[in-house]
Amino acid sequence: MRKQIISSVTALALFVGGFGSFAGMGGTITVEAAQAASSFKDVPASHWASSAIHSAVEKGYFKGYADGTFKPGSPVTKAEMASILARLNDQPELPTAEPNHFTDVPEWAKNGVATAIAKGFIHPSSYKDKLDAQAALERGEMAEWLTQGLSVVDSDYGQALSDVTNTVIPAKEYFTGKLADSQKNAVAVALGTGLMSVANDKTFGVNRTTTRAEVAVLLSRYASVAKTKPADLQGLNELRQVGLTGTNLSVIAPRYQKTSKNKFLDSYDYSKVTTDFSQVRNKDLVTITNYADVKLRNWIIVNPYTTESKRSIFYPVFVDEKDSLLRGSYYSFAEVDLNIKDSMTQLQAGSLLQSPSINPLKSPNSNSFLEYSVPHINDFLSNKGVFKVKNPTYWSTGLLHFDKSLTTQVKVIAKDGTDFNMTAN
Repeated sequence: MRKQIISSVTALALFVGGFGSFAGMGGTITVEAAQAASSFKDVPASHWASSAIHSAVEKGYFKGYADGTFKPGSPVTKAEMASILARLNDQPELPTAEPNHFTDVPEWAKNGVATAIAKGFIHPSSYKDKLDAQAALERGEMAEWLTQGLSVVDSDYGQALSDVTNTVIPAKEYFTGKLADSQKNAVAVALGTGLMSVANDKTFGVNRTTTRAEVAVLLSRYASVAKTKPADLQGLNELRQVGLTGTNLSVIAPRYQKTSKNKFLDSYDYSKVTTDFSQVRNKDLVTITNYADVKLRNWIIVNPYTTESKRSIFYPVFVDEKDSLLRGSYYSFAEVDLNIKDSMTQLQAGSLLQSPSINPLKSPNSNSFLEYSVPHINDFLSNKGVFKVKNPTYWSTGLLHFDKSLTTQVKVIAKDGTDFNMTAN
């Protein structure tokens, strides 16, 4: 962002609390503004958002209050946020902005809202003539505004918003079915880019309001993400691949490649062999036993041998930090959809596919898995280990092997003959 200067006239015109018109900005920040940014009584150096708050004030996005406070915990309204986003000078404008028919925007915010629309943050077509401008901005809507803005910066972010339609979202609301379809894509991209994250309770909190401190941090993150190509963000790549194909295998374990033709009998129709998991996703699979029909909705791989986000954006959902594996195996988690024909025990579920990587026998028992409320096999079992429902859908656990002395092949065949068949290279 280009640093900006607030003229004395403009500074006097700002609302106390800082959301008035910011005309006449350019050049560098004044010494007075920089000093003000570092002296808020309620933003000590130890405050979690101290650096971002000071930066946002210096750049002219916010102003403190007359009593020397910043009020970092105060909520931000939609009108206020629109006015802030309008001040992002590095944000390009759309060739043609959507018509603005909002009837409830206060006079002081009209220019800001119009500019935020022109810059692609707000889509008036998503509203019915009213922005509810004076209401506090909730996190779900914030995710929509920011990801829509990114799609103007780089059209591939717009493509990402489409690619994640059928992805698995690492937030508790997704697994409990409480994340509205209208906000899933924006939440997924917000998480995949690192713009936003889940809270300690593992929820994204689409209905939680956004505070001034949080907005300051989001502005800093937005500036960073806007300068980054979507392809360089591993978490976003994973979410896109799961959305498009059902698995993040190609991102986390690219050493797994199509099983070579010489591994099959000459009589086998090798044209049926594929590395595209979408070709078997949600299809009836060939099973070894006949206790149930099986479909796979999604398949997630986690690499525990690297650090932080490189392990997988899904690591915090399925794995505890203390967990470890042997002999170079990766974690493998498959979402299985069963249609039990008569009755079936947990042990019999394990005989359906008999794969070390995709095995319906059990679910992860990590604390993280339980905290995210991911569907567990135990949710569907009686005390005697018999399934209580005919159509359970839950996440199973397995291992993806790389050790040549173990079974590294992953083989899943759909009843239509499509053979998903990969082996560690």
